Amino acid sequence: MPGDWIEDSSWPDVAERIASGWPVLVPVGAAAKEHGLHLPMNTDWLIARALAGRVAAALPVLVAPVVGHGHYPAFVRYPGSQSLQAATMIALMVDLLDRFIAQGATRLAILNTGVSTEAPIALAARAIWEKHGVRVGSAYLRELGSAAASLIKNPGGGHGDERETSLMLAIAPERVRLDRIAATPPAHPPASIFRVPIELAPATDPEGYLGDPR
Repeated sequence: MPGDWIEDSSWPDVAERIASGWPVLVPVGAAAKEHGLHLPMNTDWLIARALAGRVAAALPVLVAPVVGHGHYPAFVRYPGSQSLQAATMIALMVDLLDRFIAQGATRLAILNTGVSTEAPIALAARAIWEKHGVRVGSAYLRELGSAAASLIKNPGGGHGDERETSLMLAIAPERVRLDRIAATPPAHPPASIFRVPIELAPATDPEGYLGDPR
């Protein structure tokens, strides 16, 4: 049985499905975050919606509206990019999950397409567990699709790179401007076991991506 988007349903239908034990899936993807010269700023939002839609096509789940704002501090110097403070995002996610639980949902999961959002989401899930005893599962885009890893020619990066560009070419090819991809991508520090804060800026990273989108 396929699932449904909450935004496309009437409230009695939502109530019936929650009462029937349908899980609630909360997608998270930035609606306004730079993704280089060749991808739209709502790339994460489009990916989150597409992935959640695939889940709903296969399983009886209620999909919440995509959370389009989150903690994305590395990109705020690019005009139009939006970011919440980490504490604000934690509070936002707790409020959303709180409300679903108050409405009777006991099976909840988050589908996250960001990286800097991973820590706030984990803390929100911990807060929900401590408050309600409800375990909220979180799936992160970086950990999904491992079976396709061998197809990636340029594994380094992580933002506006080959992976995201390939996803967008599959989801919304008309939104990808391949003609804007630089012939030589900017150099960035090599991958390391250490995770350190990053910040991109138009003055030093005019393309605005990490990795090689080609």
